[in-house]
Amino acid sequence: MPPEPETKPIQPINIAIDGFSSCGKSTLAKALARELHYRYLDTGAMYRAIGYFALNKGLVDKDGNVDEANLILSLPDTQVGFAIDPETGASMVSLAGQVVEPFIRNLHIATLASKVSQIRQVRDHMQILQKQMAEEKGVVMDGRDIGTVVMPRAELKIFMTAEPSVRAQRRQIELEGQGKIMDLKTVLDQQIARDFEDVNRKEDPLRQAEDARILDNTDLTAEQQLALALYWVHQAKHKECFLKK
Repeated sequence: MPPEPETKPIQPINIAIDGFSSCGKSTLAKALARELHYRYLDTGAMYRAIGYFALNKGLVDKDGNVDEANLILSLPDTQVGFAIDPETGASMVSLAGQVVEPFIRNLHIATLASKVSQIRQVRDHMQILQKQMAEEKGVVMDGRDIGTVVMPRAELKIFMTAEPSVRAQRRQIELEGQGKIMDLKTVLDQQIARDFEDVNRKEDPLRQAEDARILDNTDLTAEQQLALALYWVHQAKHKECFLKK
């Protein structure tokens, strides 16, 4: 009998997830990383870490303004990275080897993250780190410039969206879980303003990559969108395998 053809294992791919706020990007990214045993890299947490660094180094005044010049000079000292939680396998952002995850998940740091992310030199520094992290493949990243800037050659790019009213409802529920009560109109107004800012900002605005798959989850559950994304992963893996033959 002729020998069976040798089959090579399908190599891991990189997955870039972009989209509007409150679309569940991180929820999907974490679920995909868990299912595929990939690394999930929360790029938003990296900017939060820079904001936290600036605050601790006295580079933020009492009005919340960031000393951009000195922050830029201090970027080589930030040493932003990720550590893996040995119990859950989740990635946790770190500064100089120290996990800072418990200290960056608050509104003040989120505001600082938004400010520092608009500094071109900060974005350049973060994007270099993110690209280095993606070199080994098997990475899931979510953000607003992943498929267009950070991983333009990712084998699978997903652009997430949903109706603004639905996203506002999700955001309202999230805020209530944090003990913050806000009427739906106010949340929706903030949502619309955030969308405008994301699309029109000077530095790396939100854009859908030309080869991205659009995932509108207005009427999808988390389980349904995960199943769809896993199907796309399956297609992307086998396409990549075919192209390399």
